[in-house]
Amino acid sequence: MSLPRLLYSVALYCLLPLILLRLLIKSRKNKGYRLRMAERLGWVNSRSKDKKIIWLHAVSVGETIAAKPLINRLLQDYPDYSLLISSTTPTGSATVKKLFSDRVLNTYFPYDLPHSIQRFIKHINPQLLIIVETEIWPNLYAICARKNIPLLLVNARLSKKSTRQYLRLKQLVSETLSYATLIAVRSEEDRQHFFSLGAPTEKLELTGNIKFDIAVNSEVLKQGKLLKTQWGKERPVWITASTHAGEDEIILTIFKHLKQSFPTLLLIIVPRHPERFDDVYQLISTSNYQTQKRSDHALFQPDTDIILGDSMGEMLLWYAAADIAFIGGSLVETGGHNPLEATALGIPVISGCHIFNFTDVYPLLCDAQVAWIEQDTNHIQQRIIKILNLSSTQRNDFKQQCAGFMRLHQGVVNKLSRKIKKHL
Repeated sequence: MSLPRLLYSVALYCLLPLILLRLLIKSRKNKGYRLRMAERLGWVNSRSKDKKIIWLHAVSVGETIAAKPLINRLLQDYPDYSLLISSTTPTGSATVKKLFSDRVLNTYFPYDLPHSIQRFIKHINPQLLIIVETEIWPNLYAICARKNIPLLLVNARLSKKSTRQYLRLKQLVSETLSYATLIAVRSEEDRQHFFSLGAPTEKLELTGNIKFDIAVNSEVLKQGKLLKTQWGKERPVWITASTHAGEDEIILTIFKHLKQSFPTLLLIIVPRHPERFDDVYQLISTSNYQTQKRSDHALFQPDTDIILGDSMGEMLLWYAAADIAFIGGSLVETGGHNPLEATALGIPVISGCHIFNFTDVYPLLCDAQVAWIEQDTNHIQQRIIKILNLSSTQRNDFKQQCAGFMRLHQGVVNKLSRKIKKHL
């Protein structure tokens, strides 16, 4: 073990009590954090006695949904293998179960402690590890390399901010990245960021963004139309997706102004994190608008002004029923969230200016005029007004424009499947 990795491991062992305490604190709002804690230390129940295992790691909801086309492809191409998907958050684990049911195995991702990683790998004995987006764990990478387990980092991304932070530990990060078998990056900018951290040039490949390969189920479109009918076919619907603390108040202020010009406007607020559902509901309740919660499963009331989307795994359904989308995490310095799901459903996308997690996607969307980045609330409001005033013909043309844009950038799953095949 190298000195940087030794020091890192010692520090992680020392911090373990605080890490576990943090889990317990977070479990106050989401009890899932205190369940299955043994899995986080490498003791897992998920195993397949009869089949070899492909291990795919997707941190949480966003990564799991992004990886859905790839996961479906793996299930199709390798029926003789079991696919194990590890998650870091309870919401990520719940999303895996909702999307794939018993077609995959699911467990929590083990902490990057040498003994935990060794215990986990010994138990599942994976033939291949696929990591979605950016998870750089020194002990995991080193142990996989020692055991000759191919490790593929797919849809790999690094923001400027993350790159600066990793540069402080460049020796450790460089060593870690050298153990990867392949680093399949989303963009040229991501390639440069990984290269600056010491990733070997021969292991870096530009494959594109897997999030473009969204497959919209016809059932989702059908259910979206049914919701739209319940709400009133002519009623405009604005969805604010993946909002963070500090954004909901701004959204409600904009909504108040919009209601003056569009009195029948329906607002759907979908907070990013389930632990915020109750807080957001309390906030909405003080706004004097008629509000319904998705979790109540009550019959929709015609006088409802706001729907709180306090459910999991239904974002595509909300988009299918909406006319315009605002993507959260962009009015606060979170870096934004995936706008491509809304584009795949053919609806206009509006974002605030904090989009550093999606600098490869938004320029393409904006150039194609299917999304707009606005600098302040006034500009967001004016953009919404323009879009809501579009004619039905213009809306249909826009949907076709979105469909053409998505087709132009798809095909990443095919590229990745060819890479994966070389290692199985």
